[in-house]
Amino acid sequence: MITGANKSIGFVSARQLLQKGYYVYLGSRSLENGLNALKELKSEGFTNVEVIQLDVTDQQSVNAARAELGKKTDVLYVLINNTGISGTLPQSALDADISNFKNVFDTNLYGVVSVTQAFLDLLRKSPEPRIVNVSSSVGSLSLQSNPDWQFYHYAKFAVYASSKAALNMYTVTLAYELRDTAFKVNAIDP
Repeated sequence: MITGANKSIGFVSARQLLQKGYYVYLGSRSLENGLNALKELKSEGFTNVEVIQLDVTDQQSVNAARAELGKKTDVLYVLINNTGISGTLPQSALDADISNFKNVFDTNLYGVVSVTQAFLDLLRKSPEPRIVNVSSSVGSLSLQSNPDWQFYHYAKFAVYASSKAALNMYTVTLAYELRDTAFKVNAIDP
């Protein structure tokens, strides 16, 4: 299951997993966009793929997606929390509007928590469950504080970077809580 799989990194990840023989569920906020992505993948010869409407910022949508997936399978092997937004620019720590923070955190952090918790029961049925959270090096406190980092003097993206730093901490905490299980939990920086 890949959230935000109808375009960009999520779509490419879906294609790569299909090439490796996985059965892939494309999570897409817009069912129409998801169906367009599905059509493209099917035109490439992939058949082990379905769309599930999923808006990570809407708990009812998350619950409905979990219920729908539960009708299709008893086990989930991999959850890729890919959905993310950057927010509106500029993102000065001094001037960024609080509504921008709320919107970005709702997608980049709370959406990940909501989806992970909703699908955890299906993941637990896998002998080797995997959770992958798509993050960014922009969320690294160490890099953001290092004057030798190649992007140190670029715009700091206060809103986006803060959300990804929070996502990184959630990922570390989740991995710790699942440390004595078969789960592997990782954050990746595409």
